[in-house]
Amino acid sequence: MVRCRGTAEPGRPVRSQGVAGTWPVGRAAPAGGFAPAGFGVWPASVATLREWARAEAGPGRLLPWVPVAFGGGIALYFAADHEPVPWVVVATAAVLALGAVLLRRSRLFAPAIVIAAVAAGFATATWKTARIAHIVLAKPLYSVSLSGFVEARDIRERTDRFVLRVSAMEAQRSDVKLERVRLSVRKGTAPEVGSFVQLKARLLPPISPVRPGSYDFSRDMFFQGIGASGFVMGAITASVPPDAGGLRLRYAAFMQGLRDAIDARIRSTLEGDNRAIATALLTGRRDAISTPVNDAMFISGLGHVLSISGYHMAVVAGVVFFAVRALLALIPGLAAGFAIKKWSAAAALAAAAFYLLLSGAEVATQRSFFMTAVVLIAVMVDRRAITFRTLAVAALIVLAVAPEALVHPSFQMSFVATLGLVALVQIGMPNLLASPDHSTTARIALWGGREIAMLLLASLIAGLATTPYAAFHFHRVTPYGVLANLGAMPVVSALVMPAGLLGLLAAPFGLDGVFWWLMGIGIDWMVAVSRWVAALPGAVGRIPAFGIAPLIAASLGIIVMGLLRTPLRLSGALVLLVAILWGLSVRQPDILIAGDGASVAVRGGDGRLHVIRASKDGFLLREWLAADADPRDAANASLASGVSCDESGCVAPLADGRLVALSLRIDALADDCSRAALVVTARPAPPDCAAMVVDRSRLASQGALALTQNGEGFSVQVVRARGASRPWLPAGAGEGDFDGSLAPKTAVPRNRDATPSEADLQADD
Repeated sequence: MVRCRGTAEPGRPVRSQGVAGTWPVGRAAPAGGFAPAGFGVWPASVATLREWARAEAGPGRLLPWVPVAFGGGIALYFAADHEPVPWVVVATAAVLALGAVLLRRSRLFAPAIVIAAVAAGFATATWKTARIAHIVLAKPLYSVSLSGFVEARDIRERTDRFVLRVSAMEAQRSDVKLERVRLSVRKGTAPEVGSFVQLKARLLPPISPVRPGSYDFSRDMFFQGIGASGFVMGAITASVPPDAGGLRLRYAAFMQGLRDAIDARIRSTLEGDNRAIATALLTGRRDAISTPVNDAMFISGLGHVLSISGYHMAVVAGVVFFAVRALLALIPGLAAGFAIKKWSAAAALAAAAFYLLLSGAEVATQRSFFMTAVVLIAVMVDRRAITFRTLAVAALIVLAVAPEALVHPSFQMSFVATLGLVALVQIGMPNLLASPDHSTTARIALWGGREIAMLLLASLIAGLATTPYAAFHFHRVTPYGVLANLGAMPVVSALVMPAGLLGLLAAPFGLDGVFWWLMGIGIDWMVAVSRWVAALPGAVGRIPAFGIAPLIAASLGIIVMGLLRTPLRLSGALVLLVAILWGLSVRQPDILIAGDGASVAVRGGDGRLHVIRASKDGFLLREWLAADADPRDAANASLASGVSCDESGCVAPLADGRLVALSLRIDALADDCSRAALVVTARPAPPDCAAMVVDRSRLASQGALALTQNGEGFSVQVVRARGASRPWLPAGAGEGDFDGSLAPKTAVPRNRDATPSEADLQADD
């Protein structure tokens, strides 16, 4: 065969006349030297990155980032040391928003709108706090006469609880006037919602964080308008109210009566945990569920079923939508001549709104309703329903109405789970399986393989997305969550929730008993699955506490993976991996000190906490153990091992043998100061104490403390930082300027005791 010069075989470089033509095209060395390896790769990589960035900044890609920036502004507000000036914040947000509008045709529009969204979130949170500002109790009050209207009532497993809107308040040696208080009473004695009562109570300040970095319940109570909690002392007397109480109170009484009526109908067929779970699914009242079942549900990963959220709202709207559409389709001529799909969406929206009101309209339920409403409205206006824009609009509505929801675990977990599911629908679901025309795939789909695969993927994505938040707030993960959801959720979706809805519809006609019975069968299966999964080896995935910074990094990584479309999303996985390693590497404190100075936990030589307790605060101890990933319960005898106590106080050794003393009496301080390395006391410590001291003044100023050994001293983490004062956590009353460390005091030379011992005395002495 004859080959012509200048031609080349496929895959071979073209040769031309001359020596230079022997080299492959594009590999010639530049003048003056040799080409380095990989020359030209960097410009190509930069060009690819620019192309990806342009794709991510394309039309319609900015909106999902607006609620992220809005939430970032809210997060900045909650990170502030003190309250911002409202008019300055609002004016700044307005100016930045105007600037973004003026730059709408400029390349600077994207960063301008993001900055404006951050400022708007900050301003919204500031305005909300200023609007609901009220007094928060600072010190306990032991005998307070109260009268007012009962606004809400919770039926719990051991005690009941109600919220009292205070009309009159009298306390000895105090002129504080609170707007609302939350009181616990003996089970079965809580007054009716809407009634006007008089009582005596002991009031306590809202619960502040039990350790630095733990959840702040006082913040939740503040945004609920509650200034104190406590319990009733003596009998509750109903009396004639001075006024009608207002429309809001009458609405609350009506809805509470409706919930009680539903609970009574369920109680006629179901009992125990079945009744409590059925009531929780329909009315949102979940406090009556027993502790073992509640723990099993959360350990197995089914705890989300007990809190009305997006899943429940979607089931209610979906059942109503398809039922109404099926009924309308049975009417001849109606389906062909009218938009019954839109009518069905309107009926589903009405049902979702009723479910929102019936369940108490908590933040998670509001988020779910807004998300569902946006989807149904999209159906009614012939728009695509499940998109990132839908999620973005729902997030903006929730954060604008309740900016405090951002720091609540239910909002964080529900929205990040929804983000993962929307990403699955938009990206992964279309390519989940091959087209049904493939015979093998078609046969699998007929047997439900596609649905099972979708349920498995949805459970996996939602579970993985919510793992960082479960680890941060509850210090545990659910390794078998996918298994539990796969076993229980089809029954909950196909039997429990539809039976509950049919029971609500049949109750006015007295035909609801069979539906409650069916609901109970499904709940039995769900509880059985949760107990089985919770009993599996390693089902309780305990995670030590870590700071807010790794959680923020994990959130950023999840958002990037969820919202980006190009391979740039892989950078989110890298950020998430860094966040996980960061969180797992956090060192746990060596000493925990309660805010009242009555409890101290010391890490001993075995690496576990040993607890000194002068009070029986089981909640505090459970929180400490959970944050330390410690499986022991509050009654475990090993918690007190190594602790030595008498009527004056207790001592416990650190891992290096030094002693930590909890002094309960003044006369014990002198001895503790001379023998212990650290003295903790709720009393004022003597100024000449030789030991490091945490006393009344420091506790009042800084709250609960976490101490980590740093050489001979300790680095100190506090609940209330220096200069910090928020409406729900006012500045402490302690005197003194305390820094973030404790250091041993310089030893002061003492005069040597010259008294001889009796054994050394001689006869002539």
